[in-house]
Amino acid sequence: MDKKELEIALQRCAGFSSPKIELEQYVTPAGIAAELLVLALLRGDILGKVVYDLGCGTGRLGIGAALLGARRVVGVDADQEALLTARENAGKFAIDNIEFIREDVRGISGRADTVLQNPPFGVHRRGADRVFLSKAVEIAPVVYSIHKRSTRSFVLRYLKELGCRAAELVEAKFELPRSYSFHRKEKRHVDVDIYRIVVD
Repeated sequence: MDKKELEIALQRCAGFSSPKIELEQYVTPAGIAAELLVLALLRGDILGKVVYDLGCGTGRLGIGAALLGARRVVGVDADQEALLTARENAGKFAIDNIEFIREDVRGISGRADTVLQNPPFGVHRRGADRVFLSKAVEIAPVVYSIHKRSTRSFVLRYLKELGCRAAELVEAKFELPRSYSFHRKEKRHVDVDIYRIVVD
């Protein structure tokens, strides 16, 4: 499956039926999800691996990893409603190696080969992105994570504090559709970075 085929497949995944702003719930655009997933595949971090999708939301990254040949995928999210949608989305594909667990990111245990995540940007919950980064590098040696480009210097500094490094960084535009009542525009774009993080 090439990147375009993957993007088209992931567009079949439904989004949040009633997104919660306190959780900063935004669906990862299919194009960005495909970009991240193909990068991970090419680096040998998906095929035959145990992959965790932290803050999985409606499951797009985890489902993509399963489609690309991950041995086992675990999607974790604190929101039960999002997990119901994730399970429905996974049911649209002939995959049987994915499970979804309700858990706060701080409570996650176990080990993965690779973590994929589109964590909260920390706009509505200051420091939310730190929690995800800390947990991700605790449970896996390789992490793929999406962050606002305006926070790049902070993210790089924080990774260094965690004993990690950004092995690769890909720039992208994250399309945010109008999801909440305070949004004035139908959609807007946010500059983001896709990180491949390696634990030293």
